[in-house]
Amino acid sequence: MAMLLADVGGTNARLAIARNGVIDAATVTRFRGDDFDSFDDVVRRFLREQQHPHISKVCVAVAGPVSGGSARLTNRDWDFEENRLARLTDADHVRLINDLTALGYATPALKDGGVMPLRSAPGDRSRNGQSLVVGLGTGFNVCAVRALPGDTITAMEAEEGHTNLPANIYRRLVDEIGATDAAAFDSTEETFAGRGLARLHGLRTGQASVRGEEIARAAEAGDPQANATYDLFAELVGLLCRELTLRFMPLEGLFLAGSVGRSIADRIECFEAGFLNDPFMRHIPGNTPVLLIRDDMAALHGCLAALT
Repeated sequence: MAMLLADVGGTNARLAIARNGVIDAATVTRFRGDDFDSFDDVVRRFLREQQHPHISKVCVAVAGPVSGGSARLTNRDWDFEENRLARLTDADHVRLINDLTALGYATPALKDGGVMPLRSAPGDRSRNGQSLVVGLGTGFNVCAVRALPGDTITAMEAEEGHTNLPANIYRRLVDEIGATDAAAFDSTEETFAGRGLARLHGLRTGQASVRGEEIARAAEAGDPQANATYDLFAELVGLLCRELTLRFMPLEGLFLAGSVGRSIADRIECFEAGFLNDPFMRHIPGNTPVLLIRDDMAALHGCLAALT
């Protein structure tokens, strides 16, 4: 029996087949969302390319809210239904989960080059079996993870990206770009997803319609304005993660994920300036290790864990 796994974001969808509890690396395939009208079309293409294996279970990680067996991408007009996927694949069991929930399920399996420590914490600190995944990419969200008896975990759903921007971050933006421009950042996702980085750079420099990829290339080439934007953004991420550590107490580790999250790795000093900025309850972020998820297949591993 084969299991169909999928990690579906606003830009790409990655699909794979797992057998006997192991992902078959030869089946891992990435599809550009722009090339398909629906996710169902992606599944049909993938199953055809894999010679129509007998699928027993399906788990799809979706970059959007999941409720009542249905989901919709936040940044693309695709919808998902467990019943429809069951008919399409002839599977006995179908599960839709949020993409950050999938990363949460994957955290115990991350090792070797799949995860990189960015900030250590004292080895004799208190531990509580709680972790947090923070996804910064096309969108923004988090997943809290709790260890359970029997070496199992639970990964909890959230829609943190649609919360209001914390006041400390808004005040920092006002200091940098003024109250009028800071008002453009009204939610956590609008600030910390990739488009938030691009908007911040545009407001700082007066350059309109600059894409995140262009800012990244300029920073790598040594452009001082691009690097200043990234430094400020890393500090803002640190301020946000300080709030999240108090909210979720992830003393086992705070895991950054996503393309924007990876940009923090080279600016950990700027991140720490925000992360440890407030002396009140500073021991909590101080005792929280920060790591970067580097494994592009992490969400697929999380889908597999959610089925087994």
